[in-house]
Amino acid sequence: MSEAVRFEVAGLECRYGDAVAVRGVSMTVPAQGVTAFIGPSGCGKSTILRCFNRMNDVIGSFSLRGTVLLDGEDVNAPGTDPTSVRRRVGMVFQRSNPFPSSIFDNVAYGLRLRGSLPQAELALRVEAALRAAALWDEVKDRLDANAGSLSGGQQQRLCIARALAVEPEVLLFDEPASALDPISTARVEELVLELGRRLTVVIVTHNLQQATRVADRTAFFLHGRLIEYGPTLELFTTPRQPETEAYVSGRFG
Repeated sequence: MSEAVRFEVAGLECRYGDAVAVRGVSMTVPAQGVTAFIGPSGCGKSTILRCFNRMNDVIGSFSLRGTVLLDGEDVNAPGTDPTSVRRRVGMVFQRSNPFPSSIFDNVAYGLRLRGSLPQAELALRVEAALRAAALWDEVKDRLDANAGSLSGGQQQRLCIARALAVEPEVLLFDEPASALDPISTARVEELVLELGRRLTVVIVTHNLQQATRVADRTAFFLHGRLIEYGPTLELFTTPRQPETEAYVSGRFG
């Protein structure tokens, strides 16, 4: 039985003005599990990640050729609302970006945008999202406190809770632990693993050990091209391409 596909990318080319960031990438992302994107800085991995929920649209110089299908539908088709795509495909950024409001209001933000909910139901949804982000026990007695009072690791998990509250089908992580201490990094990695059991998760990471710990499959990019893509263990232990072998062995990057 074939594996269900969440994203299908074909002939993707991305530019920022005249600079080409992604060159002819074609790949699929399965609906289940965690997929990691690795490669040196400037290789195009974050650009591709942002194509999955049209976050590149906010960059005036950005242009795209090729197709990105989400469950068989072109996310860039005329008439497709980027907001509707982002409801289905949430994103957590490299640095936590909590709103300057309470912990509760941060998580409730997206739910309120989608329509009015009774306060009791809103409270239940916020609690469920905070539990899913492994943060509830740490903040349940101070939901009215400003989100800025949380530690860096807690703020990042709050941003994950905010993304989870609207019940996305996909969650994208762009270097989610690069600014965190080792203990906070471990908690985020545990959360990524847990979420990968019920959502499509794609994570960009410079940390090769992190990719081996959390990802079911890994894609290696270099100079805007997809060099190799397959099960994580195979890519790291028996890479097929010499560029991949050089990168995972630490000879460059």
